[in-house]
Amino acid sequence: MTTDLHQPPDHHPDAHTRSHVHATAGHTEEHGAPRRPWTVLALMLAAQVMVVLDVSVVNVALPSIAADLHLSSGDYQWTVSAYVLLSGGFLLLGGRLADLFDRRRMFLTGLAVFTLGSLVSGFAGSALTLILARGAQGAGAAMLTPAAMSIVMTTYAGRQRATALGLWGTVASMGIAAGVLFGGVLTTVLDWRAVFFINVPVGAVVLAGVLRKVPALPSNRPGTRGRLDVSGALMLVTGLLALVYAVESTTSHGWTAPQTVVAAVAAMVLLAAFALNERRVAAPIVPPATWRVRSLVSASVVMAGVTGAVVGAIFLSSLYLQQVLGASALVAGLEFLPLAAFITASAALASHALPRLGAKRLIGGGLIVAAAGALVLASVDADPSYLTDVLPGFALLGLGVGPMFVAISVAAMSEVRQDHAGMASGLLMTGHEIGAALGVASLTAIAGDLTTRTGIVSGSQDAFIAIAVGLLALMVPTLLLPAHDPDAVPTGHGHGHGHGHGH
Repeated sequence: MTTDLHQPPDHHPDAHTRSHVHATAGHTEEHGAPRRPWTVLALMLAAQVMVVLDVSVVNVALPSIAADLHLSSGDYQWTVSAYVLLSGGFLLLGGRLADLFDRRRMFLTGLAVFTLGSLVSGFAGSALTLILARGAQGAGAAMLTPAAMSIVMTTYAGRQRATALGLWGTVASMGIAAGVLFGGVLTTVLDWRAVFFINVPVGAVVLAGVLRKVPALPSNRPGTRGRLDVSGALMLVTGLLALVYAVESTTSHGWTAPQTVVAAVAAMVLLAAFALNERRVAAPIVPPATWRVRSLVSASVVMAGVTGAVVGAIFLSSLYLQQVLGASALVAGLEFLPLAAFITASAALASHALPRLGAKRLIGGGLIVAAAGALVLASVDADPSYLTDVLPGFALLGLGVGPMFVAISVAAMSEVRQDHAGMASGLLMTGHEIGAALGVASLTAIAGDLTTRTGIVSGSQDAFIAIAVGLLALMVPTLLLPAHDPDAVPTGHGHGHGHGHGH
C-alpha cells in the first residue's frame, strides 16, 4: 500500500479529510457546518477516561493486592505491564480497524472486552488471573481508543473539533497522575477490587449511550474488508511480551539464565519476523508511507521514552510513598495530586506557548526540566521527607512532562491526512503504551528487589538516575522533528495520545 499520508493541499475537496491542525488553528474550515450536540464527545471521553486511568490506577493499590494475592516483585510489574503491553501491541491493528471498518462497532467491541476484563480483574483470586485479565483490558483498550478518536474527528468540525481535541488532550495529559489519586481513594474507602469494579457500571452506561446516540458509520473504504495483517499483529504482541519477560527475568533469574536467553532470542526473532512480514504483505498494519512521515515516527519514539519515564516514576514513587514513608493508599494518592496539577497546568500553558515557541523547543525544554526532577528524586535517601525531598522532584517532573505531551501530540499529527488519523494516532499511542511497559520492566530490573523497604530505597535511586539519563537521550530523536512555521501550529491542545495520555 503506497498511499501518501501527508497533509493534502488546501484545495482537497473533502473537508473531513483535513487535519485537525487547521481545525485547531482557531478558524472554522467548514463554514456552513451545523453544530453537533456534545453527547457523543461526552460518551467517548467517559470511555477514554477509564482507559487512561487504568494505566496507573493499580499503582497505589499494589501493596494491598500483593498482600491478598501474594505478588512477587515480577508480578508487581506484570500487573502494570500486561495492560499497557497488550494495549500497545494491538493499537496498530486497532487503528487499522478504525480506519477500515465501522468505527462504532469497533468501539463497542473494544468497550465490551475492556469492561469484561475489568470485571474478571475485580474477582481475581490469583496473580495469574489478575495479569491475564489486565491483558484483556489492554486488548479492549486497543480497539476502543483509536475508534473513539476517529468518531470524535468525524463527528465534529471547525471550532467544535478544536474544543473536542482540547478536552481529549487534557484527559490524556492528566490521566496517569489522576489514576493514582483515584486508585488511592477507592482502595482506602472500599477495597483494591473497587479500582476494577468501578469500570463495569461506567462501561455499561457508555455502551447504552453509544447504542442510542451514535449512529452506525459505514467503513471508510468499502471493499477492503478482510485485508488485515492479523498475523503481523500477533508477531508484534508476542515479540513484545517475550522482550518484557526477558527484561524482567534478568532480575528474577539472572542475565544468563535459560529463561532470560530463550525469551530474548524469541523476542528478536518475532520482532524481526514482524518487520519482514510488514514489507511482504499486501495490507500491512502500518502502510509503508507512514515510516516516511518523519514527524510522526520521531514523535512516537519520543512519546515512548517520555511515557516510560513517567509511568516508571509513578510506579516506583507509589511503592516508595507507602513502603518507605508509610503513607496509606489514600494519602499516597493525595501526595500525587501536585504532580497531576503541575502536569495539567503546564500542559495548558504549553498550548498557549506552542504558536510562539513551536513543538520542538517545548519538547527539548521539557526533557531538561523532567530530567532534573528525576535527579532530585534520585537523591532521596532512607530518611526522607515528602515536602523537602519528594515534592520538589514531582514539581519538576510535572512541569517538564505536561508541555511535552501536548507538543509531541501536535508534532506527530501535523503532517498526517485526516483519513489516516486512526492509524496515525494508533502508532503514536503504541509508542505511549509500549514505552510504559518497557519503562516499568526496565526500571524494575534496574531497581531489583521491590518487596522490602531497603530494596525500594536503594533501587529507586538507581532507577531515577536511569530515568534522567533516558530523558536526556531523547534529545536525539527530538532534533529530528521538523521545525514548523509557528503560524501553522494550533493554539489548542494537540491530539490526545490516548493514555497519558496518558497519562
